[in-house]
Amino acid sequence: MSLSSPSPADPVVGASDLWASCVDRLAQDLPEQQFNTWIRPLSAKVADDGSKVVLAVANRFKMDWIRAQYAGKISAALQAAAGQPVQLELVLAAREAPAKSAPAGKQPAPLQDPVFAELPEVAAAASDSGSEAHKHRLNAALTFATLVEGTANRMARAAAMHVAGSPGHLYNPLFVYGGVGLGKTHLVHAIGNQLLADQPSAKVLYIHAEQFVSDVVKSYQRKTFDAFKARYHSLDLLIIDDVQFFANKERTQEEFFNAFEALLAKKSHIVMTSDTYPKGLADIHERLVSRFDSGLTVAIEPPELEMRVAILISKADAEGAAMPQDVAFFVAKNVRSNVRELEGALRKILAYSRFNQKEVSIQLARDALKDLLSIQNRQISVENIQKTVADFYKIKVADMYSKKRPANIARPRQIAMFLAKELTQKSLPEIGELFGGRDHTTVLHAVRKIAAERQAVSELNQQLHVLEQTLKG
Repeated sequence: MSLSSPSPADPVVGASDLWASCVDRLAQDLPEQQFNTWIRPLSAKVADDGSKVVLAVANRFKMDWIRAQYAGKISAALQAAAGQPVQLELVLAAREAPAKSAPAGKQPAPLQDPVFAELPEVAAAASDSGSEAHKHRLNAALTFATLVEGTANRMARAAAMHVAGSPGHLYNPLFVYGGVGLGKTHLVHAIGNQLLADQPSAKVLYIHAEQFVSDVVKSYQRKTFDAFKARYHSLDLLIIDDVQFFANKERTQEEFFNAFEALLAKKSHIVMTSDTYPKGLADIHERLVSRFDSGLTVAIEPPELEMRVAILISKADAEGAAMPQDVAFFVAKNVRSNVRELEGALRKILAYSRFNQKEVSIQLARDALKDLLSIQNRQISVENIQKTVADFYKIKVADMYSKKRPANIARPRQIAMFLAKELTQKSLPEIGELFGGRDHTTVLHAVRKIAAERQAVSELNQQLHVLEQTLKG
């Protein structure tokens, strides 16, 4: 579902359900950790006629970030749900009267005052020490039992299970890297859930790197660093998702380094995820990078066909629905980039089946995914190009967006950039972003270099021909 262009078939909701519908749409379109960090905590008040929505944000840092990164998506989702433009306003939550905000997706109160009570998680963060119960922020549904194993994640899964069973010993820290939607977050939640199942009194915290940045900022603003250190330095297991978000944040890196050293000193375990391997991280202090790389670093690759089939069947079973194997193979062959896209395709199929009261079949899957299949037929994805080129030259997909520069990696990466420009509608900046945030001039150099060499080197021309035919099916 595109947030920018609502479908005419989408139902128009009333004012009382407007925010809940908006949240549902955003949950489908945003990565889980981003949704949980930035959207789920928001408290909303809706005008009686649905023409305006006011969102209370905990502090200035969060307000600025949401306005810059998510306001457009929120406005588009509101318009799609309401069937008309909706005015969006962001306000700072009042601190005088902390009150429990309605959970995301629940019916909000009518619009009255533009300032609300402070969100509960912020108040908790300020006083989270001593006798207050430790909030681990784990998703109880993300366990080893619900994580499908395959070649793509076998080593990472084995290392994670070892950490969960014997924290503070080998593989400390554990650093898991790979592209978006491949199951890194599921894996690290599984570590925390397993440790708590074995040791219910253990102090465990899962947190996205953006939230850690926010906590550091709040501690500086409020001068509550004693509480901050008491919270983070006392953990038995700290799980940080997407540490690449620490780039260029000097104070955050300093505080994370201090927490890192304190936790290792008391034999607590640290688990991190990133979109690239430690030495590929940009704008992170060398002393931090060396700490990241001092334990065990493992990659998660895009799932192979058989693993994608198993994931679909497993996820359908968890939803209480039957997924015939032939349908699972059909979907798995057409949705290849990551687990998150597989889950999205499955949700569409099951919803289409229930709405039309029809059994799940290949034809039903074709109908439910016609927009997705149409887009794929019209336009080859950059992710698929990266996977195909990596397989052809026998390198890891993660190397496509890493900072590694050996010739056996840089050359295939340049070829993938060339094919991305030739076979997709992506702009140079968009391609650069998908190759690890590279500048568009880097992409332009690669495109020109490979194009020139193709004319002069017959072996390269043949390789490109094979790759193009493979990608075009």
